Amino acid sequence: MTCADFLKELTDYLDATIDASTRAELEDHLAWCHNCYVICNTTKKTIEIYRDSQLYELPEELRSKLEVAILSKCTSRKRRSTT
Repeated sequence: MTCADFLKELTDYLDATIDASTRAELEDHLAWCHNCYVICNTTKKTIEIYRDSQLYELPEELRSKLEVAILSKCTSRKRRSTT
């Protein structure tokens, strides 16, 4: 199995929707390929963090200030890129 093959199967591997034979091949690849191990582990941790997170509502005043700041920044970048 190549790294490209592994990456094609990564989602199904993490979702546990692959057959036992393919899972074994992927796990064999992970055992010796450090790069794919890091990608798999990082992706798995990112999913776990995302699933465990809760939405945080910003207070309206802070939301408004943030919106103005973002729009201002975007507008100034547009002006610079057109000049």
